[in-house]
Amino acid sequence: MTSEATDRIAVVGTGLAGLSAAERLRELGWRGEITMIGEEPHRPYNRTPLSKQLPTGDRRPPDLALTTHTDLDASWRPGTRALGLDTERRELLLPGGEQLPFDGLIIASGVEARHLPGTPLHSERVWMLRTLADAHNIDAALAKARHVAVIGGGFIGCEIACTARTRAVEVTIIDAGPTLLHRALGPALGAVVGDLHRDNGVRLHLGVGVRGWEENKHGVTVVLDDGEQVRADAAVVGVGTVPRTDWLWHTGLDLTDGVLCAPTTHVLDSGGYAIDGIVAAGDIARWPNLRFDDVPRRVEHWINAIEMGRHAAEALFAGPGNSAPFAPVPRFWSHQHGVRIQSVGMPALGTDLTTLDGDPAGRRTVAGYTRPGPDGTPLLVGAVALDSPRTLLAYRDRIGHPLAAYPDGAGQPEAAARRANRRGENLAVTRCCHPQGCGDSRDRITDHVRLRDQGPHHGRRRLPTVRDHSPCPGRPLSARLTITSGDSERTVTEATSDADGHFCIPLPPGT
Repeated sequence: MTSEATDRIAVVGTGLAGLSAAERLRELGWRGEITMIGEEPHRPYNRTPLSKQLPTGDRRPPDLALTTHTDLDASWRPGTRALGLDTERRELLLPGGEQLPFDGLIIASGVEARHLPGTPLHSERVWMLRTLADAHNIDAALAKARHVAVIGGGFIGCEIACTARTRAVEVTIIDAGPTLLHRALGPALGAVVGDLHRDNGVRLHLGVGVRGWEENKHGVTVVLDDGEQVRADAAVVGVGTVPRTDWLWHTGLDLTDGVLCAPTTHVLDSGGYAIDGIVAAGDIARWPNLRFDDVPRRVEHWINAIEMGRHAAEALFAGPGNSAPFAPVPRFWSHQHGVRIQSVGMPALGTDLTTLDGDPAGRRTVAGYTRPGPDGTPLLVGAVALDSPRTLLAYRDRIGHPLAAYPDGAGQPEAAARRANRRGENLAVTRCCHPQGCGDSRDRITDHVRLRDQGPHHGRRRLPTVRDHSPCPGRPLSARLTITSGDSERTVTEATSDADGHFCIPLPPGT
C-alpha cells in the first residue's frame, strides 16, 4: 500500500466483511484514520437472524449489533452511499460532490436482493429480504397473513418458510429448480430437504417459474408458468442477490458478477494487474480460491465474510507481491424445521455424490461431493451434513484431497470418522460471546479442557460437560484457543466461531 499524505483507509461497506477488515487493521497497528462508509443508517449488525430468529421473536434488533474486540476509533459515515471511485487519484465520490481521498481502500459494499422481472414494486404485500428494514416489513406481513407465498427455494426462501410455519402461517414455496436448495446441495439432498418441508406442512411448486402477478385488497395472486394460480395474503421473493457494483461502473474494473480480484484479494485493473492499495472482501469479491482451481467465484457465506475481511486487511498492508492467497474452506449452516444443515467446501463443484455416513432418508447423514482430479482420482470438493456436525468435522480438512481410506488402514472414511468421534479427537466448543459477558463456556467432551482467549472473557477456566446451551447473541468470536490434555497442548490462533458461537477444532492425538 502506498502512502502519501492522507493517512486514511476507507472501507466502503459496514457489514461483517468491512467490520472484520477494520478490526484487523487496528490489530496490525494501523494508527491512521479508518473511515467506515455504509449505506444503511445502522451500525454493523448480523444479518443471519433476519430470516430466522428475528421474525420468530428469539432475537430483538439490539441483539443483532456486531461488536469488535478492539477499539476501532473509526470515523463513521452511516446513511452514505458511495457514488464513484477514481483509482488513479485515490478518491471516493460521495453525495454532495464530496471527494474523499484515501491511502488504502477496502471494497466491501456487499450485495442487494435480486429483483424478479415482473414482480410488483413498492407493494405492501410483496417483499424482498436483505436489510433490517426488510425484516421488519416481513415480520409485520406475517403477523397479519394466513397464507404466504415464497418465491425462491434457496436458503432465504426455505428459512422464511420455516419461520412462517412456526407462526402457524400456511406456506407455499415456488421455485423453477427441480428441488429445494438445488444449486447448493444438488438434487439428492435437495429432495431430502423438500420432503422435510412437506412433512412440516409446506406446499411446494417446483420446476415452474412465475408468469405474472395480480394484486387486490384481499391479497396477491402469483400466476405460474403452467397456468396454476397461488393466492396468498403476502409474498416474499428470495431469488438470489446482485453485487453492489453500480458505483464502480465507470472505473474500467471487471464487474462481471462482482469485483474481480487476484487470489490475494487485491482488485485487478482493466489490464488484469493487481492494484496496490485496493482490495475487496465479502459477498462482492470474485476471486480464485486456489484450494480448488483458478476460476474466480463469489462466496456468500457468513464465515467467509469474516475471514476474507481479515485477510484483505493483511493483503492491503503487505501489497500484491508479498500477500498470501486467500484459500479458505468455505462453510455455511442453516436450521430448517429442527434439522441442522451444515456444509464445508464447495459442493456445487462436485460431479458425483457419495454417502459418507448415515442415511439421507433418515435425515442424519454426511454426503461427500467429488470431482475427478488430474489423474482421475475423485477429489473431495465439499461435504454436507444433516444433523451430523461431529462426523462432518472429520472431512473438513480433507477438502481438496483424494477421497480415500484413512491412513490407519481402517477402510471406509465414515468408519474412521466414527472412531475419531469416539476418541474425542474433535471438539466443538460452545461459549458465550455477549459483549457484556455472562461468564459461561462449555465444551462437548467430559475431559477437562481449558480455554484461553483474547476476547471479553479473560483468563483460563475449566469447562463443564456440554448441555443444551444457547449462546448469547451479538457477534462472532475471534479468539486464541488453547486445548490441553495431560502434558500435551495444541493452540489454534485466530479461530472464528459460527453464528451460534461454536468453534470446531481438533484435539491432540490420544485424547
